[in-house]
Amino acid sequence: MAETVTVPGPREIFERMRQQWLDNSVDTGKDLAEDVIIEMPFAPPGRTRRYEGREKFLDFAAPERAAFVRQFTIEEVRNTVIHETTDQEVIVVEYELVGTIKATGRRASSPFVTVLRVRDGKTVHWREYQDTPAMAAAFVEAQTPIQDEK
Repeated sequence: MAETVTVPGPREIFERMRQQWLDNSVDTGKDLAEDVIIEMPFAPPGRTRRYEGREKFLDFAAPERAAFVRQFTIEEVRNTVIHETTDQEVIVVEYELVGTIKATGRRASSPFVTVLRVRDGKTVHWREYQDTPAMAAAFVEAQTPIQDEK
């Protein structure tokens, strides 16, 4: 009897992403299609807003993710709402990442909205909207040296 293979859809791929964040993993590329398109329409000025292809995205994301996990610990992905669409390949996900800024010990959070398209078990299009002022404030605080208490 032939074994049935279930190909992950967008919900399963988002769950893998969520688990990678909670594991504070630097591995970001295993579920990306080779020709993936990743867009961040609200990226800060001077930052790339569109990446075409897994390798181009990973060239950017790998060092960014490594720097991120040195400065922050993600502890929660909360307020997650997954919206189904009429297209079985696409979901829209609202969520909030919550973590600790290692330099200060303060908890911070930022809301996100992601439009995720998955085909044949791989992400082919990922559009992410994030609260860039909240992210920028957390990054500034992460650069603050820890003060010695006397």
